[in-house]
Amino acid sequence: MTTFADRLADAVLSKGSSLVVGLDPNLERMPRVLVEAARSEADDEREQAAHAIQRYQERVLELVAPYAAAVKPQIAYYEQWGPAGIRAYEQACDRARELGLLVIGDIKRGDIGSTATAYAQAHLPRADAVTVNPYLGTDSLQPFLDRSSATGTGLFVLVRTSNPSAAELQDLTVGSDPVHERVAALVNRWGADRIGEHGYSDIGAVVGATRPEHLSRMRELLPQTWFLIPGVGAQGGRAADLVAAFDERGLGAVVNSSRGILYAYGDPETADWEASIATAARDLRDELRSAAQPATT
Repeated sequence: MTTFADRLADAVLSKGSSLVVGLDPNLERMPRVLVEAARSEADDEREQAAHAIQRYQERVLELVAPYAAAVKPQIAYYEQWGPAGIRAYEQACDRARELGLLVIGDIKRGDIGSTATAYAQAHLPRADAVTVNPYLGTDSLQPFLDRSSATGTGLFVLVRTSNPSAAELQDLTVGSDPVHERVAALVNRWGADRIGEHGYSDIGAVVGATRPEHLSRMRELLPQTWFLIPGVGAQGGRAADLVAAFDERGLGAVVNSSRGILYAYGDPETADWEASIATAARDLRDELRSAAQPATT
């Protein structure tokens, strides 16, 4: 069974892209023509929303597939619409794979015992990897670790996130170390026996782009860990600040952009929304190539 880490490396190398496109379908920002059309397809509001999301993400996936290595559907945007929304989430996963994209399910689950086991069974291998919250400790992640090992899938553990108040907890000092460095040490331990042929583990880390000074330190602590880097674009992170995340082959990190690509067209009334999405994805792919280039020259 090919490891998730190797599948991700192969995707990055074959496409020349470390771009991940986040799928955060927001009805208020989606093209108005799609939302209006969906209202004639069902009576129930949740079914209408799901129809609109399915139409939108189908086209988005087709537009970004040439430029992205993976997509990251954020499940909250689907769960809010009930069973119809979950069907739309599953459709996104299936269609992305048909288009040759890996799927990172952004679920951020973290619980204990049988609850964690149920979450792990629900989401792996529906997605190629999922995001998980480690703040209940090892026993909360063990079912995910076991499930990912059995199914050849991966995890991205929240280590140092991109949101403004992350420092309130993640930068607190425990002994002489920040909490996020203690979490990094756990990630290193959890992934030590899951190293693929490209030299990276199936157990990755979420490290935000909004505090690039952390990247060098995280790479020191996690030399064989894939980074999933959110925060580029709408949250203020810049591709040019991410050089330290990549190795000499341009591997080691994939970078997520959601709103900056999905809603690049700005006005939901615009008719030319498709071109804007494709251009934004291509441009960010090229910026990320430049960020990785110093490691490959």
